[in-house]
Amino acid sequence: MTHMPPPVANADLPDWLVGELRSDHAGETGAVMIYRGILSVARDPAVRDFAQRHAATEQGHLDLLEGLLPPRQRSVLLPIWRVAGWLTGALPALAGNRAIYATIDAVETFVDHHYQAQIDRLDAERIFPEIRALLAHCQAEEVEHRDEAREAADAPPGALLRGWAWLVGNGSAAAVHAARRI
Repeated sequence: MTHMPPPVANADLPDWLVGELRSDHAGETGAVMIYRGILSVARDPAVRDFAQRHAATEQGHLDLLEGLLPPRQRSVLLPIWRVAGWLTGALPALAGNRAIYATIDAVETFVDHHYQAQIDRLDAERIFPEIRALLAHCQAEEVEHRDEAREAADAPPGALLRGWAWLVGNGSAAAVHAARRI
């Protein structure tokens, strides 16, 4: 895990950005739980090391977002995101390492695009460069997770894993949509 930029004060953020940060916070909450789900099931030392390292990074992202978003602005659906995240980690861990790596690849691919859309809007509006830097930092680490998962996969995913990855990516998109608002 690399050094993360310091948190930015939440002062007069536009509603759209509060919604995005709420979705980021919910997503990082889910990500922490994905790795907890993996760790509760997986026994392979390499997978456990992978999950422990990435869980620590995700917890760092969550801590940063908690510094930006007071509790009253966080998603009220956090209990659902915790359960969904845990299941998204534990279920593929029951199926084996390839399923774990395909899941992380799918999640982090979605997260990369999600953060990029926010960065693009902040750039276009030329606002909140500190938040932009924080998001870019988190995005870069998420891309590292995705790339490490791709490298660790011992073969391309078959049809079943591609279907699971589609479900995970679309589930992530639906969760973001809900977390922006609730």
